[in-house]
Amino acid sequence: MASPPSLFLLLFFFFLLPIGPAVAGCRVNTSLAGFEADLAMVQHQVRGVVRIVDGCSFSIRGFDMLAGSDQVRWFGAAGDDLHNLTMGSRISDLPLNRTYRNESLTIRLSDNASWDRIAVLAIWDEATASDFGHVLLRNAGDNETAPAVAPSPDLSPAPSPASDSLVEHKSKSQIHRQPTMFTNCFALSSQFRLRWTLYPESDSVDIGLEATVGSEYYMAFGWTTPGSSSYMLNADVTVTGFTEEGNPFAEDYFITGYSECLLNKDGKVEGVCPDTIYEGSDPVGLVNNTKLVYGHRRDGVAFVRYERPLVSIDEKYDVPVNMTQNMTVIWALGLLKPPDSIRPYYLPQNHGKPRETAYNYLSLNLSKEVDNCFGPLDAEDKEDQDIIIADAKTPLVVTSGPALRYPNPPNPTKVLYINKKEAPLLRAERGVPVTFSIQAGHDVALYLTSDPIGGNATLRNMTEVMYAGGPEFEGVPASPTELTWLPDRNTPDQLYYHSLFEQKMGWKVQVVDGGLSDMYNNSVLLDDQQVSFFWTLSEDSISIAARGEKKSGYLAIGFGSGMIDSYAYVGWIDNNGKGHVNTYWIDNKDAMSVHPVSENLTFVRCRHENGIITFEFTRPLSPSCSGKIECKNIIDPTTPLKVIWAMGAQWLADNLSERNMHSVASNRPVSVLLLRGSAEADEDLRPVLAVHGFMMFVAWGILLPGGILAVRYLKHIKGDGWFQLHVYLQYSGIAIMLLGVLFAAAELRGFYLSLVHVKFGVTAILLACAQPLNAYLRPKRPAEEEIASSKRIIWEYFHVIVGRSAILAGVAALVTGMKHLRHRYGSENVQGLTWALILWVLACALLVMYLEYMEIKRRRIHRSSLKGNWVLGNIEEDDSVDLLHSERAGTKSESQTSGIMEVQLEPLSR
Repeated sequence: MASPPSLFLLLFFFFLLPIGPAVAGCRVNTSLAGFEADLAMVQHQVRGVVRIVDGCSFSIRGFDMLAGSDQVRWFGAAGDDLHNLTMGSRISDLPLNRTYRNESLTIRLSDNASWDRIAVLAIWDEATASDFGHVLLRNAGDNETAPAVAPSPDLSPAPSPASDSLVEHKSKSQIHRQPTMFTNCFALSSQFRLRWTLYPESDSVDIGLEATVGSEYYMAFGWTTPGSSSYMLNADVTVTGFTEEGNPFAEDYFITGYSECLLNKDGKVEGVCPDTIYEGSDPVGLVNNTKLVYGHRRDGVAFVRYERPLVSIDEKYDVPVNMTQNMTVIWALGLLKPPDSIRPYYLPQNHGKPRETAYNYLSLNLSKEVDNCFGPLDAEDKEDQDIIIADAKTPLVVTSGPALRYPNPPNPTKVLYINKKEAPLLRAERGVPVTFSIQAGHDVALYLTSDPIGGNATLRNMTEVMYAGGPEFEGVPASPTELTWLPDRNTPDQLYYHSLFEQKMGWKVQVVDGGLSDMYNNSVLLDDQQVSFFWTLSEDSISIAARGEKKSGYLAIGFGSGMIDSYAYVGWIDNNGKGHVNTYWIDNKDAMSVHPVSENLTFVRCRHENGIITFEFTRPLSPSCSGKIECKNIIDPTTPLKVIWAMGAQWLADNLSERNMHSVASNRPVSVLLLRGSAEADEDLRPVLAVHGFMMFVAWGILLPGGILAVRYLKHIKGDGWFQLHVYLQYSGIAIMLLGVLFAAAELRGFYLSLVHVKFGVTAILLACAQPLNAYLRPKRPAEEEIASSKRIIWEYFHVIVGRSAILAGVAALVTGMKHLRHRYGSENVQGLTWALILWVLACALLVMYLEYMEIKRRRIHRSSLKGNWVLGNIEEDDSVDLLHSERAGTKSESQTSGIMEVQLEPLSR
């Protein structure tokens, strides 16, 4: 009879022993039991309310998350920073590798997990060391088990101010709210959601707008005026979006017209305008009553939370909201035009069509609970980072800077920047060498790796493959280090660039087959490294491509020193997704001055990828037309081509208006040397070229002409001083001229005879250098009473003609040099020098005219004096005689006659 109880006890202990460790971990309840907090959204659109059930389990309700990899698990860690999270461990074996849509789960802790050792509960991807979302249970290092308020994740590019109402209501609620969590959610469309939480006690409402749109789009929502004849007119809306720097904003707007905000000639403001514009200013905050709470962009989804009063003190531009009644609200999505020099505020562009996708209206009662948002928003394009496309001839400048929008949180405080962009997605083409100019500091060694985390100096990941770089590839701006990497057909499609000494400083490298670098022979980065310019020259045409390096609605490149008097090529995508490229002539800074022209463009393409516009076309070097403005758009490959660029929110094929004005543009043109395949930024006149020009002016404007004037107008002075002056001036001028040529050749690294200035210059130099050789071969001058030989006469003719031709060629070189400088550096930089040269030439011309007049007058007096002389003597013949002068023979004859008739007169008294 005793065996059954013994058998029962044996079976009892047999089944109990396997779960002994779990029972040991759950043997006492935890002080965290009943603690609730929102999940802080970090990535993958994570939302949900976590509740600690007991010492062995926790639950989550309203759980949203986009699918992760097979290595995503619930993690426990001592803190929410990079070091603590990477040192954490799994607390559950439940894989989180699918999409969760508003689900409720209960998760049991692993046998070795205990709440006593967990300060942060996180959703963690072990493969990429990524934090999807977390809850802070207690402050790291605290021994107390009392729960702490979970902080909001620092996800926005710049920390957004916390709402007072949000903080106040946090303290009164058992649930520690995150700014991404609301009481209600309504799906306005498949890509746009409205979230709100009503605070009746403070007469306010917090509203969250969430949409799968690009960073260049706005999200607008507001109330219509009751009894208005139109849903849009007199509506009170809030326009939200992100600045060019990536910071969230929310502004109060009032609609008075079916257009963007315009200032009429009478000074009246009309359209979709900020409340502050109607009043001119808002010094005490009486007009702009919308307060930004929080905003971020994650996974291709824009999210902005703001607070507004239900009944505002602004009765003119704010619609009072009755929280218990149905009221008509409107919403819209569209392109956002950033501020410019004319309008220093954001301009929502026309939302477009179709209805229920781009805009709509509906009836809404704030007091009724609504939640028809099923699961997280899932954007097609989840990559929000900037894209850098590597080109063969343009080094990528690698620096380091603060982490503001790092794509793979948690991250270190310092991350890698490429071409001034934070941790961009780098795209390389197989067969195209990529050059990195490493200037990130001596503690940052760049390398390309298969490891998504990097920082493997301690060989943490033994399976890591290094493709380029290493510990020696570090540098600073004063002494950069170059790394050249050539991806080939064996290179994987995805790599990572990182620092060898610290984890998670870089991001992804996409390796693709072919691209613009393969299609075009040359490429350069234009001003501010925002636009890449590609070209290939053929015998009578040029193929051109341009690619923006930032998101925009249209991209324009222009040929000219500035917007005025330039030819612009604009590429954009219309509402149907079709690409266009048009040519325009711009003669002023308003929309009416942008004139379409009909150039013969062929092989035209325009595409849009992740907000980046690329367009291509081929055009003849010299347009085949006559009598039209486009016929003047001639490209001379031998002359530097000045290229400018601009980007904006929206472009139209016709009926351009101020809304199409660019939002960002180049600060100065870049001179593209088409034949050399390089470019240089336009700048003030280079010092070396300035020295070259000054030397040439001294030589051809002063010394060499001075030597000729000495021969022409100083021969009547007794002695050979005129001859010595002539020789010294000529040799000095030639020496300075040759020195100036060396300066120019050294600065420009060679001669380019295709330039008109260089042709005139070389001609003048050859003629000038021929003169000393000509002087060395000078035939002997005739003796007294001898007639000059034919060789002497020919030499003198040749010497004078070559000298004067050299002066003409030199002056032409000066003029064309000024024209070349004006084309290269802009008229505003060279105009003063040009006028100075013109005035100098005019002054020299007046001086020559005066000297010629005095010379003619002197010769007339000399001839008259010869006829009346009683005491005659021989006139010494030397090289002072101008053999080309028309009176040469007569003078010689008179000299001989005077010698025969010489008499000596004596005093009569003798």
